[in-house]
Amino acid sequence: MSGVINRASLVTVSLLAALTAVLAAAIRSDGYDTDPAALTGWYAAAWVLFAAAAWALRRVPARCVVPLVLTGAAAVAVTGLLAEPRTSTDSYRYAWDGRVQAAGISPYDHAPADPALRPLRDGWLFPEGAECAGPGRARIPADTGAVACTRINRPSVHTIYPPVAEGYFLLVHELSPPGARHKPLQVGGALLAVGTSGLLLYALRRRGGGRERWAAYWAWCPAVPVEAVNNAHVDVLGALLTAAAFAVLARRRRGAAGGGALLGAGIATKLLPGVTLPGALSGALRPGHRRRGAAVLLAAGGVVGLGYLPYVLVSRSSVFGYLGGYTEEEGYDDASARNRYALLRLVLPDAWALPAALAVLAVAAGWVLWRGDPERPWRGALTVTGAAFLLLTPGYSWYALLLVVLVALDGRWEWLGVAVAGVAKYVGGRAVGDPNLLGTVAYGVAAALVAVGWLVRQRRAGLGQNEPRPRAAHPGEQPP
Repeated sequence: MSGVINRASLVTVSLLAALTAVLAAAIRSDGYDTDPAALTGWYAAAWVLFAAAAWALRRVPARCVVPLVLTGAAAVAVTGLLAEPRTSTDSYRYAWDGRVQAAGISPYDHAPADPALRPLRDGWLFPEGAECAGPGRARIPADTGAVACTRINRPSVHTIYPPVAEGYFLLVHELSPPGARHKPLQVGGALLAVGTSGLLLYALRRRGGGRERWAAYWAWCPAVPVEAVNNAHVDVLGALLTAAAFAVLARRRRGAAGGGALLGAGIATKLLPGVTLPGALSGALRPGHRRRGAAVLLAAGGVVGLGYLPYVLVSRSSVFGYLGGYTEEEGYDDASARNRYALLRLVLPDAWALPAALAVLAVAAGWVLWRGDPERPWRGALTVTGAAFLLLTPGYSWYALLLVVLVALDGRWEWLGVAVAGVAKYVGGRAVGDPNLLGTVAYGVAAALVAVGWLVRQRRAGLGQNEPRPRAAHPGEQPP
């Protein structure tokens, strides 16, 4: 039997090594601009290897799971440090916002192209001349007559990032050595990603039943090194705070205020974690749970308000910045703009898509508020968040970091297909003639996978096998 155990561990390690090598090749490639089809192939291979490694982990002895998950988490995260950001320019705005705050200026008061901030510019974020010919450069006015540009996207609009994110940008700037450029934000993303893996392992181990294996759904997921580390998206901080919030909320009444406060910090990082609020309030409409729900809601709202307050006091412009323009740009009020609500529009007229999406989300949230399990609030959060992704069909793959961390908390791996759909739409869409069709198909397949997973779990529930149970220990092994 020990040989079987050793073989299972060896297979898992081999798959992790292959996953790390593929991720390294993908991140070192500049295929997003030069060969998106090849980059899509690398990503597909990474997701297949990830799935195989997570499956193989099921047969690894319990005593090896935690060190293996953490080692894999570190190895996978390091691959994101091998190149500058490859598929997103958002981190350049982060670096700029940190620099502006360090100069004593509110990040909400000026757009990057504002001449008033010219003294803060450098040749890295604001190149000139021949360097402006590269991809990911936005032209800006220049007094000298030379060609001027910036690496920052949307340089003519104010930032939209909430206060906790802005505080993180300032912290990274203050801790960074001069001339470090993009690397400190990537290192910060790696630390947060691995820290999230550690938090998940701790929370899942406390729940027992061998659930710590679920942490691999986050720790080894290809979206983490690509989006949290290489592209350094601040969504990873929101994911960490959300995971911490739900780990605390599992303590029932004692954790209501603390969990609500952590969730409020997550919302004040990227706003998107707000979609998990119905999960945090699971069962709050039922008698006996309303006080706990009120504590969660008040704590979350209080943290968001306190986070914004200092910026409101020092800013002359709105602290919501370009948020309204961003939602309009992304087509949330125009279904055809970016193939929004793609699955709904297969069966409904475009004009009905937004009302239908809001109605379905309202029903899902209401069901969780009434029928959700307060002892497993992450389950309701994953249901509502996953439904939101399937209804809105977003085109940015980093949004799915929030979904991935909820999958790790709840163990319903089938929702990872939604994260794959986001990658297919964002990267794979550049390699095909009709990116909208690819995005629609990808989200359709993801929805089908979720439906299959639900049916399988319903069948297992009927057999009394829905929740994982501690497996029998192998000879010489301590029980999990």
